[in-house]
Amino acid sequence: MCSHQSQCPSADGQDRDAHIVAFHPEQGWNLLCNGVIVFDDTGEILPDGSVVAPLRVPVNELTVAA
Repeated sequence: MCSHQSQCPSADGQDRDAHIVAFHPEQGWNLLCNGVIVFDDTGEILPDGSVVAPLRVPVNELTVAA
């Protein structure tokens, strides 16, 4: 899928060093060279169709400005 001289990082959801090949900030997602779609909310869809759930911070841990 990409033109790297070295092999692309694996698409197992653990390696975030892949290059962005399609950048769509207006839609909130990027396509990486290893076929992973990364969403702005940190969720991912892997090439095999499996999903990595977004990392959510519990509301009681959010900082509130006074």
